[in-house]
Amino acid sequence: MTKEKLKGLVVFGSLITAIGFILLFFSVNFGTSLAEKWLAKRGGADTSMFLIVIEGSTNSFLAAGSILLGIGLATIIFVYYKILNINE
Repeated sequence: MTKEKLKGLVVFGSLITAIGFILLFFSVNFGTSLAEKWLAKRGGADTSMFLIVIEGSTNSFLAAGSILLGIGLATIIFVYYKILNINE
């Protein structure tokens, strides 16, 4: 791989890492917002059902953020070692 392609891969990995980081730390806000939209679309629901929807939505954003953060960090680490091998 050329150095330019590796730099592009670093940018891609950084972007994926940033998106994962945002999803992790704002998962409660995103989950609550998604649950409120669900409630408005449905027109009302039991409180326990609404809390289950909030928890499920929040967990979905947590899982997606964790996966994206892990993939992004793994990509950056891989590319870093590839760049070190090219320089030698």
